[in-house]
Amino acid sequence: MIRFGRAICGDLAQAERREWWLSNGLGGYAAGTIAGSLTRRYHGLLVTPVGGSLDRQLLFSRAEPVLDIDGRHYSLGCNRWQSGAIAPYGHVHIESFRLDGQLPVWTYAVAGVRLEQCIFMEQGEAAVWIVFRCLDTPADTPVSLNLRLWVNRRDHHGQMSSGGFSAETQQLDKRTLQLRYTDATRLHFQLDSGDLQPEYSWINDVLLQDERERGLPDQDNHLAIAEARLTFTDSNWHGLRAGLQPLDSPSPSAALQREQQRQSTFLANAQTAFEETLPGWVQQLLGRSEQFLFRRPLSHGEPGASIIAGYPWFADWGRATMIALPGLTLCTGHLPLARQILETWAGYVDQGMIPNRFPEAAAADAPAEYNSVDASLWFILAWQAYQQAGGEAQALRKVLPVLEQIIDAYCQGTRYGIHREDDSGLLHLAEAGTQLTWMDARVNGVAVTPRTGKPVEVNALWYNALRAMQHFSEQGGLDGRHYATLAAHARQGFQRYLRADGGLYDVLDTPQGNDASIRPNQIFALSLPWPLLDKVDAQRVLNEVHRHLYTSFGLRSLAPQDPAYRGSYQGGVAQRDASYHNGPVWGWLLGHYAMAHFRLNGDTKAARALLEPMADQLFDAGLGSLSEIFDGDPPHRPRGALSQAWSVATLLEAWRLIRDKARV
Repeated sequence: MIRFGRAICGDLAQAERREWWLSNGLGGYAAGTIAGSLTRRYHGLLVTPVGGSLDRQLLFSRAEPVLDIDGRHYSLGCNRWQSGAIAPYGHVHIESFRLDGQLPVWTYAVAGVRLEQCIFMEQGEAAVWIVFRCLDTPADTPVSLNLRLWVNRRDHHGQMSSGGFSAETQQLDKRTLQLRYTDATRLHFQLDSGDLQPEYSWINDVLLQDERERGLPDQDNHLAIAEARLTFTDSNWHGLRAGLQPLDSPSPSAALQREQQRQSTFLANAQTAFEETLPGWVQQLLGRSEQFLFRRPLSHGEPGASIIAGYPWFADWGRATMIALPGLTLCTGHLPLARQILETWAGYVDQGMIPNRFPEAAAADAPAEYNSVDASLWFILAWQAYQQAGGEAQALRKVLPVLEQIIDAYCQGTRYGIHREDDSGLLHLAEAGTQLTWMDARVNGVAVTPRTGKPVEVNALWYNALRAMQHFSEQGGLDGRHYATLAAHARQGFQRYLRADGGLYDVLDTPQGNDASIRPNQIFALSLPWPLLDKVDAQRVLNEVHRHLYTSFGLRSLAPQDPAYRGSYQGGVAQRDASYHNGPVWGWLLGHYAMAHFRLNGDTKAARALLEPMADQLFDAGLGSLSEIFDGDPPHRPRGALSQAWSVATLLEAWRLIRDKARV
């Protein structure tokens, strides 16, 4: 279980470094630090879509707690201010913090009173609960809790100026308050006991410390609209619900019990799908896997589904969705959901490409962005994984014409000069200056890692997609020889990637020649279902990756001896983007490294041992989850998004593949 005592909770730097995250199944979330301070623009109690599919708005910022014990006031919150002040300093009263399943729970101890706080979201609803219960109070001592309610109305990527929005409050009764924004959006606050006292005052000059460190605007302002007063006369849960839709009779205890039971059922079903007793840290990741799944309405209004690439700032990206899908849905036994996600994206295939991303603050029918060469290939492999997991044959038959369109478009040529070369059988990216692979960072509009030519992982995926199409055709009683011929040609052409000194070229036929940079992209020649190299060459590739790129938390994006290597991911936006794929360790690659190791050597114990250091990462950064990246240099501090879908998913996929193959 993820748990910390006073040594961490009472140390502000340590308590702010560790963050909790919740999701609501709509792409919305709640997030904060153990200390309670708001250090990111993304911290808040209710961040949820309001207009478009992922038009996520910060609506409810925080509930600032002050404990009243026999007339004496004790602030339990913590804030940083632009002046440099830290006030109040209430985190020192935190006795412990833990994750109960995925739910953050604080225990405060002050003046003989022990108070527990829990935050949870309703799945499928734009609503959050903040609930409390007294565990211990001195005899005959009156105890109450005041919560000052801060609200906002801004995009979750932005900041709010003082007085930057208007809202009207209407108190419906002593426990119910309605906030109406100028666009008629309504936010409802409901207490189960106690009372609400309206106010209207701006909380100005909040310092967002993490944004300052990232070289971004670091000031935010919030509107205080009420104070909620809770009086504790029993040991039951009491508290506040905030949501876009009200409840008839809010019951904190019942709502919390429902959410705990729902999480417990999800985890039990996921564990059953693994068919083995799992270590506690793998169970934690299984529970966390649900937080990335959300409903995406389709352009014609029908329900769809997708995967958030990472919290806090990512939306659903085509590449990330397909890479994460096997680990988040198939490994956890949710085949119908996997099918729904796959069919959602199938509806957006255009010129043989699935979207790289959708605009966030737009309607469901807004045009998507098609600037990924590999997303469509991962899409085909996700269908292969679905079929291998026992997915419905009817679903595959229905989508097969779409998959055929992808292969045909790549053979004939599609956007950005993507085409299959007749002589080599390999895919070539002809348009210079574009960022079409997963190494897609740009600085001032210029690709940091331009990979025009034949990127190694793209052609490993191309070969595997062709083999998958051959398999689909043969399984459906069709002639798969066309795909077999294309695959054989691609495999033959792929041998050009072999370098005399042991590894693989990262990109063939760039405008400057073959790129011999030692990067992790070569691991996909070994980790995917159909490897492209014989055992001797494959072992040499694995050795090179291990020697230069392997770390406890994943693979470096560039070998340290390369002049372009940057071992620390920090600084302003341009500085960080320039280093993004030039040194930082990527967590999602650890799963592929372990899969490659196991496919080559068949050693279950050794392959799983590669994954186990990630257990320690669950206690840092995004608690209970895995970060996007880590510094390339030791001690490999977590960076980037704090909870990344493909970091979690590929680890679960690797764990499951090692188990499945070991049983054969």
